[in-house]
Parts: sequence; structure tokens; C-alpha cells
Amino acid sequence: MYPGKRLLDLAVALPLALLTAPLLALGAGLAAWQNGGPWLFRQVRPGLGGRLFGLYKLQTMTQARDPATGALLPDAARLPPLGRWLRATSLDELPQLWNIVRGEMSLVGPRPLLPQYLPLYSPQQARRHLVRPGLTGWAQVNGRNAISWEEKFELDNWYVDHESLGLDLRILWRTAGRVLGRRGVAATGEATMSAFRGSAPPQEGPRKQAG
Repeated sequence: MYPGKRLLDLAVALPLALLTAPLLALGAGLAAWQNGGPWLFRQVRPGLGGRLFGLYKLQTMTQARDPATGALLPDAARLPPLGRWLRATSLDELPQLWNIVRGEMSLVGPRPLLPQYLPLYSPQQARRHLVRPGLTGWAQVNGRNAISWEEKFELDNWYVDHESLGLDLRILWRTAGRVLGRRGVAATGEATMSAFRGSAPPQEGPRKQAG
């Protein structure tokens, strides 16, 4: 982490949280109306060093279940038009400004993913936890959910190796364009992104015969 990054996080996140409070209230009201009550979603995610913390978002999915089994329906079936709109506009991410104020996240860094992915990472992919997770990141402005997991992790690691004030400001600027353009919100054929199930090991080339 470069000197002054925490100061940048606070200098931007605190005023932004206050300025966007009316938008957050609007999004919370719409989420509560859609879900018949619950509007805030909390989920445990790994942060810096893989330490777990509670990440907050607006509740965009319903709790619709299969009447025969009682199991939750697939994400696409539980994401109504209003929930899609909240995600497309990134209003659902506004509660994470308080994760930033609390020091669990930064404005810029690899997005915090699910804890069940931790044992699936290769040592190289696990390097994404050498920095705080971000509200936005290098992968988000270079494809977001429209790129593969492997591409996303490569971009995350590139950020880890090149983290700087100039790069963070560049990412924040490009994030504004991404949010306004609503690009890369979901992978093709998915509500958001397909689950990560681990990367296939690299294929070895044919071995040369001795002789």
C-alpha cells in the first residue's frame, strides 16, 4: 500500500457516503419494497491477508424457493428487473462505502470474493489478498464480469504489482464511465458471474525423447 492510500480512502469515502445518502435511501426503499422487508444484504468475504469481514450491499435478489424442495432458485430466477437495475447502476454497492471507512476495504483493489474460493486459488491467484479489496478495481474497468476468472485474476495481480496513487486515480476515473455506461455487469448467460471452481493446471508441452 502506497503512502497516503488510507487518507485517500477516507477523503473520498466519507463525503461520498454523505452525498449519496439520498440515493442509498432510495435504493433501500426500492429493495425493501421488492423483497417485502429486507433491504440490506450482509455476506462474509475475505479481505487483506484473507481475513474475513462482513461486506454490505443492498438486497437485490428475492428469496424465492423451489416449492418442491425448498431450495433457493438459481440467481437468474431470483433477480427481478428492479434488482437488475440496482446492480446495473451500482446503487447496490453504496453500503460498502462504510466498509471503506472502517478500513476493511479500499476505494480501489481486487473485488472481495466468496470465502469458499480461498482453497481453490493457485498461489499466484491468492496474491490478490496482499492488498485490501476494493469497491472498484483494475479488473472492473477492464471487463468486470464479462471476462473469465483467469483474466480477472491476472488483472488483479497486475494491480497488486503496480499499485500507485496515479493508477488508483485512473481506475476511479474509468469506473465512473463504466457505471454510467453499465458495461460488463454480467457474464454472458449469467445473472452476474458463474461460480469459480478452480483453474485447470497449465498443460505441459510434449517431452523430448532422449537419444
